[in-house]
Amino acid sequence: MFKVKEIKDDAIIDIKVNKAYYLMVKSVSLYLFKQIPEKERETYLKDSLTKDYKDLDELQRSFRTIALLLSEIENSATEQNLFMEKEVLEPEDPGYKAPNLD
Repeated sequence: MFKVKEIKDDAIIDIKVNKAYYLMVKSVSLYLFKQIPEKERETYLKDSLTKDYKDLDELQRSFRTIALLLSEIENSATEQNLFMEKEVLEPEDPGYKAPNLD
């Protein structure tokens, strides 16, 4: 037998999230999204967010978990007025530069 730590059933935890962490979570959501076959995305994503958690496959559960985490972060940022708007050029826009991930 061994012991593990588990959060109490009635616990609600407040955590601080910086922009770097937020962007990492967004990156995970994009990675998970790309794992879904293109032809199945609409139905697959709808099911991920509407079906009971126990009825989802592993990828749907992972996507739903990350989507809920992102939603909580974004809701908190909105409530605290921590969002800023910026323009993002698209490939067909003049002056567009492809993102550099280095």
